[in-house]
Amino acid sequence: MDDAPILICYDDSKAARRGIGAAAALFSQRRAVVLDVAPPVTVGESYATLGAITPKSVGMNADEALSRARIGAGLALDAGLAAEARAGVDAATWDGVVGIADEIDAAVIVIGSRGLTGLRELFEGSLSHDVAEHAGRPVLIVPPPR
Repeated sequence: MDDAPILICYDDSKAARRGIGAAAALFSQRRAVVLDVAPPVTVGESYATLGAITPKSVGMNADEALSRARIGAGLALDAGLAAEARAGVDAATWDGVVGIADEIDAAVIVIGSRGLTGLRELFEGSLSHDVAEHAGRPVLIVPPPR
């Protein structure tokens, strides 16, 4: 585990960018894998199946996720981390994150948090909590600024 990479979750949000900064500050000597996990079908695509519009394929969602992950890897490189981009597609985003973490035997998963609480968290969900609950390895949840 001494040379195991860190896994940084990235979706091009402010929370994800804060996660990269925290990872660079705390784990600067480790290799980083910057990951974005896309859903197989987005909400818009699920509505499109009801009409005449043909939704994007899973491959297109994966391509968009890889594009976002490459942006994140670039930010991680700028922050001083040796980083590579990776993408996944999974119906449960947390499951995709945990699966990749297991595959690369990540030393830690770094994930930004939007800081949702109460009913908003209940309805919108919390990727960071789901990952922490299922990962079976250390998870660094980077909170939003105060």
